[in-house]
Amino acid sequence: MDSNEGSETVHSVFESVDEGGCGIFEQREILQIDYVPSEKRIVGRDEQIEKVAGEIGPIVVGQPPNSIIIYGKTGCGKSLVAKHVSKIAQEEAENRDVRLATGYVNCQQAKGNSDALSKYGREINPPESGIKFPARGISENEYFERVWSVLNEFYDAAIIVLDEVDKLNNDDLLMALSRAGEDGSVDVPIGVIAVSNKINYRDNMSERTKSSFGHNEFIFEPYDAAQIREILQNRTDAFAKGVLDDGVIPRAAALSAKEHGDARKAMRLLRYAGDQANKENADRVKESHLSDARASAEVDRLLELISGLPPHSKHVLVALANLTKNQPDREWFRTMRIRETYLDVCDQIGTDPLSAERTRQLLNELCFLEIAGSRRGTGEGKGHYSQYTLLWDADVVLTLDS
Repeated sequence: MDSNEGSETVHSVFESVDEGGCGIFEQREILQIDYVPSEKRIVGRDEQIEKVAGEIGPIVVGQPPNSIIIYGKTGCGKSLVAKHVSKIAQEEAENRDVRLATGYVNCQQAKGNSDALSKYGREINPPESGIKFPARGISENEYFERVWSVLNEFYDAAIIVLDEVDKLNNDDLLMALSRAGEDGSVDVPIGVIAVSNKINYRDNMSERTKSSFGHNEFIFEPYDAAQIREILQNRTDAFAKGVLDDGVIPRAAALSAKEHGDARKAMRLLRYAGDQANKENADRVKESHLSDARASAEVDRLLELISGLPPHSKHVLVALANLTKNQPDREWFRTMRIRETYLDVCDQIGTDPLSAERTRQLLNELCFLEIAGSRRGTGEGKGHYSQYTLLWDADVVLTLDS
């Protein structure tokens, strides 16, 4: 194919894209993970919205709220509820002439406390402040001082949503934000909504931070199949009218409910099915497109999970995937067996391996992310050993390594 033919092919692809995103879609963005729907589209979380709003509520009149932590597995509506309550609080505050700063930080994407503060600062910083929040180059204390300055000068109260807060190296940021008024650092009340996938995150918090949050904790249960089906049904206007086969949404809901009730995965799967239909120039989205899209959705989710991991975490993951693929009759592998394969991976790519203890720590971090599972075994004597299993399809993991 010469360059002119290649250009014509690209032009034809672009010409098939309409303002909604692609021919099969009307409003593709409705199926994006970061899309915050209207309250009528939020399914099965009325009680949780009411409880979170009740704790944060005083902020809309400039009074100190209760900071809270929301726990639950991925895709059970934690971030959605936190963002929704924050958005409604800002609207209510405006109606009362209360200047409320609201900001959202995904801590998985932040490179530590300073980066999280910088992101929040840029969200709330009005153009007229003259204060800068560079991505790097100043100390954590200086970021705090600049955030306090903006809040004191331009706002009456503040909300900060710290999503995936367990990805931060420590709870210093949580403690500083939740105690800022008490410590005299800032003159306006601050409400913190912390979100974590890990139910045991509180166990790693300092006593001072635990005291700040008290017992203001909420656990979100996974969605069931009926709820996921309703969630997807509420977003069918992402597609052009009449393009979805009747069985697509029930099938997508059933697949997602089977795997921990993950609504994010359900929406990703439905979006990819639409993309697959577009690639085939089909005029309808069929159940068969879900099967084709499933592998892409798996890869995308795994990439999301491992995006912030150091290289050797990925090498250990590849080692576990190799063992799983090459020994299909076994599910569990002892630490030393995984380490032996990890050493082979390092040798193949020409990098120095980490210590045995660090290898074990990296395996436990993969378990923390629910990429791997672990269990304790008992040896012939009185000793114990650890075993690990891969919770993802080995071929999907190895696709990322290719």
